[in-house]
Amino acid sequence: MRQKTRSAGKILFALAALCAWQLSSGAKATLPPDLARAAADYDRAQIQGDKALLERLLAEDYHLVNGSGQVELKPQFVAESVDPAFKLEPFVVENPIETVWNGGAVLAGEVHLEGQDHGKPFQAHFRFADVWRKRNGAWQVVFTEVTRLPN
Repeated sequence: MRQKTRSAGKILFALAALCAWQLSSGAKATLPPDLARAAADYDRAQIQGDKALLERLLAEDYHLVNGSGQVELKPQFVAESVDPAFKLEPFVVENPIETVWNGGAVLAGEVHLEGQDHGKPFQAHFRFADVWRKRNGAWQVVFTEVTRLPN
């Protein structure tokens, strides 16, 4: 059961970051340029397993509520995202939602994911929301919630 929870956490972590990039790189130009850059960096950090960049882009008080309803904190999230045994295939964010206000934002949407975790293929369908906060001139993700949907 622990491995299943760990795998779900890695899928959800990758989902959160990759979705942020997909939203920022889409046809919409509604995001402030510095938020769009941070969202793209967040994605790249996970794809490349860049621990230093992830540490910078996730707030110290970051929380993830995953599709199983479990809460994960920043250290677990970072460790799972840099695990070289986890790989995601490219995907598209459907039904994106971008809500921005002074000092904060929510980037959300729906994705169908495919990839491999420790050599085992997986498919998943999620709806997600990432909450971003701008503090001291820098955007960071402070909270992610993910809902598992039927494939």
